[in-house]
Amino acid sequence: MRKLPALGAIALLLACSPPKKNDHAAPATKSETTQVPQPPSAPAVPVATEAPAGSYTLDKAHGSLIFRVNHIGFSHYTAQFTEFDAKLDIDPKDPAKASLTATVNPRSLALPTPPKGFLDELLGKQWLDTSAFAQITFKSTRVELTGPDTARITGDLSLHGVTLPVTLDARFNAGYAGNQYDPAARMGFSAHGSLNRSGFGIFYGIPAPGSTMGVSDNVDVIIETEFNGPPLKSR
Repeated sequence: MRKLPALGAIALLLACSPPKKNDHAAPATKSETTQVPQPPSAPAVPVATEAPAGSYTLDKAHGSLIFRVNHIGFSHYTAQFTEFDAKLDIDPKDPAKASLTATVNPRSLALPTPPKGFLDELLGKQWLDTSAFAQITFKSTRVELTGPDTARITGDLSLHGVTLPVTLDARFNAGYAGNQYDPAARMGFSAHGSLNRSGFGIFYGIPAPGSTMGVSDNVDVIIETEFNGPPLKSR
């Protein structure tokens, strides 16, 4: 085989060598090395309503307290408590200062077509243990406005002898000052949240890690409420 001429060999070596660093490259601009801080978003302005400030009590005929759990991965089993009460102190112009308290009778648990003895089992020691813990309570500790008609309500939930903070995402649906058919102010809200029942000492039936054979630790809560407020002022 003929040898490459010396000039050709040098050219070949230069072609295969890595390119040299450009010592005269333009330095990175400020916009490439730093991020301009963004101004904080403006706080949400509460949606306007004619409902006045004051103390509101639950309209029990228009409230529901529903919960769901995952049952062996096949369905979201749904049940509810039928006896509960709540009080709301609120100024619609400054809802972040609102205060909410609620009580639930755990023995009012209602199930869809329960098998014989199933309701008593859920009220017994392995689950709610209502003979020892006759009431569930919630007391708000903070209300954070997340939009004109939405808020995040954090509070202390006492269940099964344990008190832990939980958070509800709430939506203000509507409100009025009253009318000839309903001579008191009224407000309506929807809310939902979740909790782990193991945190409250209810461990029975929780699936083993990696399995769905049992009843989920996580419990979803769905709430619909209407509140009656101050009476309609004479006009």
